[in-house]
Amino acid sequence: MRQPLCPYFGTCAGCDTQHLEYEIQLKNKVKSLSSFTNFPADKLEVFHDKEYHYRNRMDFVFQSDRLGLRAKSNKIMDIENCPISNDRLNELLSETRIFFNKIKSHSLKPNTFLYAVIRTPSMDSCISFAINDGSSDKIKAVSLVKEFSKKSNAENIVIGYAANNEVLTEKFIVVKGKGILKEKFLGKIFFFHSQGFFQNNSAVAEKMISYVKSKLNSKKGHLLDLYGGVGVFGLSMNELFDKVTIVESFPLSVKCAEENIKFNHIANAEAVCSDAKNIHKLKLLKPLQVIADPPRTGMGNIALQKLIELKPETIIYISCNPLKFKKEFIKFNRNGYKINSVALFDMFPQTNHIEAVVEMVNQKA
Repeated sequence: MRQPLCPYFGTCAGCDTQHLEYEIQLKNKVKSLSSFTNFPADKLEVFHDKEYHYRNRMDFVFQSDRLGLRAKSNKIMDIENCPISNDRLNELLSETRIFFNKIKSHSLKPNTFLYAVIRTPSMDSCISFAINDGSSDKIKAVSLVKEFSKKSNAENIVIGYAANNEVLTEKFIVVKGKGILKEKFLGKIFFFHSQGFFQNNSAVAEKMISYVKSKLNSKKGHLLDLYGGVGVFGLSMNELFDKVTIVESFPLSVKCAEENIKFNHIANAEAVCSDAKNIHKLKLLKPLQVIADPPRTGMGNIALQKLIELKPETIIYISCNPLKFKKEFIKFNRNGYKINSVALFDMFPQTNHIEAVVEMVNQKA
């Protein structure tokens, strides 16, 4: 046992394991992942980096007299500094808190400001304010953000108009800089949208990309990057394959993937805006290799079945919810797939969250 670094530990709902030595946290995660995958713990590879100051994105909630995070009581607790966030993010949090104290004096209607999403990848920074699109004070709120942008050190400031208490939304305006951010992995630049998903732990993400690339190094043919986002995985290893196809359903991310293909001068890749359950409509070459990085809810029965019908040689399944993977693997296994390797990537130290990379090979191929 050890003294937690965060003064909010025990009250904040974000971290549950700061009281444990980091080595114990990793051992517990290895044990859990081994049970979910039925893969020997002593053969499971583990990758990690900083245990604190690693996050490059945090979503802070505005509420009447406070700006912070959700407590275990489900109330919003005021947060001055977050130890798992990187230093740059905490600097911008301080700026945002000063701004919040100022806007309180303007007596805006309740729930006009909803969230401040702060992102600080290694090459960029952004504060995205989510404003209630139905608030009668939204014009005043926009004016206040524009005033704030003149003093803020953030490279980019964006306003998203949220209809249903959304954190990020496709309806937005850029107040300062651009709505597109950038990060660098394995020597390539990747643009991603301020209103879309991107890796929250850049250091461990790069290790994961490198690891996945090593697992596909001896493969050939066509690479399908499923739930591919802005194409980070597929484009990082395009030179290994004849063709790379990125499939993503979020239009803003697909546009970024197209820009990443162009910016990095990649000639053998394409980005397709489509739901994963429609992959049977794509023209895919043989042999086929697949990287699948679905959300916490997993692939879903239709997409999973369509993937199995394509009979890829290898499936690298990246899971932030190993329990869901365990349930989905039953169908993969029934159709000839076995687990060849499992790796744990500790994207979220001080929490119980597990990020797994599972290599499945088709025994019938």
